Amino acid sequence: MKNMSGMHLLIGALSALALCLGANASLAQAAPPPDHPAVTVKGQTYTPRSVLARNMGSEADRVTAFPPHRIVGNIYYIGTNTLSSFLIVTPQGHFLIDSTYERNVPAIEKSVAQLGFKFSDVKILLGNHAHGDHQEGDALVKQMTGAQVMAMAEDVPALQAMKPGGKEHPIDKVLHDGDAVTLGGTTLVAHLTPGHTRGCTTWTTTAEEGGKTYNVMLGCSLRPPAVLTPTLAEEFNRAFKTVRGLPCDVQLGDHCAQYNTQEKYAKLKEGAPNPFIDPASCTLEADIQEAMFNAILAEQQHAVRP
Repeated sequence: MKNMSGMHLLIGALSALALCLGANASLAQAAPPPDHPAVTVKGQTYTPRSVLARNMGSEADRVTAFPPHRIVGNIYYIGTNTLSSFLIVTPQGHFLIDSTYERNVPAIEKSVAQLGFKFSDVKILLGNHAHGDHQEGDALVKQMTGAQVMAMAEDVPALQAMKPGGKEHPIDKVLHDGDAVTLGGTTLVAHLTPGHTRGCTTWTTTAEEGGKTYNVMLGCSLRPPAVLTPTLAEEFNRAFKTVRGLPCDVQLGDHCAQYNTQEKYAKLKEGAPNPFIDPASCTLEADIQEAMFNAILAEQQHAVRP
């Protein structure tokens, strides 16, 4: 009974802390996470702090455009050194996934032009999750292109609270788990993979290359916070299960490091196999984050033992 009472007290304290952190998302993202626990996956050791540093890099990394390039089929990379943004082109206009920070939108526009496309042809703007480093630029993209902005229902409140320069966050269509969005013969399916945010969205689609069709997964972050409440634990367990069940030949993510962009980009050569077509790596990020999730949960449980 004492153990149960202690556990309930801890859960209550952790829940309160999580609510406080959630009330100021920018502060929660800026504060460095603990440097423990440590997990090792495929010979590489990670801590919460090292994973965040890997994902975010420096301020220069977050705002410096990475060379725009074709990933596979009609899917292109137009983001920065660490923050992903994707262009999916169709005959009827284009999808843009993740506007990143508002200050990055001009660089994204330039990357689109360097690839030979028009930014004004972006018709649908999607996102992975409601954090500023991924969707703060939505209002500016909407203003510049007139694109329809679509978002998972569970992330709508957080997006509505995101108002750079006082701009209201546009939401033209609310999506739900399993909804399909189609433009110009290309269909993307929204999969709710909650935890990192309530409406964290993993997108799946297909791409044609060399006469073959490949399954593409554009993953939402699975990085757990330092505090895991029972609700968050349930959400992450759902997300891990969902991601592992999705068809995947090409795994992409909202941070470049989640799918080794720079390493794979360096291997892009005319006539050589496409390094982004790599089914064996499709669950690597899930493996890393689920190991971290379980280690954090074990630390919390250990803290209440007599």
